[in-house]
Amino acid sequence: MGLFSRGAPASAPKAPEILDNVSHKVIDDLRQTIRKGSRISIAAASFSIYAFEAIKKELKNVDEFRFLFTGDTFTKEKIPKEAREFYIPRLDRERSLYGTNFEVRLRNELNQQAIAKECAD
Repeated sequence: MGLFSRGAPASAPKAPEILDNVSHKVIDDLRQTIRKGSRISIAAASFSIYAFEAIKKELKNVDEFRFLFTGDTFTKEKIPKEAREFYIPRLDRERSLYGTNFEVRLRNELNQQAIAKECAD
């Protein structure tokens, strides 16, 4: 999912914790901190429906979930005329929605459409 910052309660002057998905994984932190009625905000450059699938059980108990893309995930790139092709290339930022190269096994399960539909709900 990218970098995730978990803010401290208003009474604590502690700085937000940065999770890098290498030594500090977002999914582990979410599983420890999500409670019924939680309100979650995440800012990251990418989102994977497979990450959603892995934590959907915990997310069903939250009151609010907001995801802010920090990159230009859904903006059109202006391709110069001389570089145009006859097919629409998938850009790296778009690929992250349906899994990265590390999620090939999950893509091969052929359940992408069902997961995407559930994620949209």
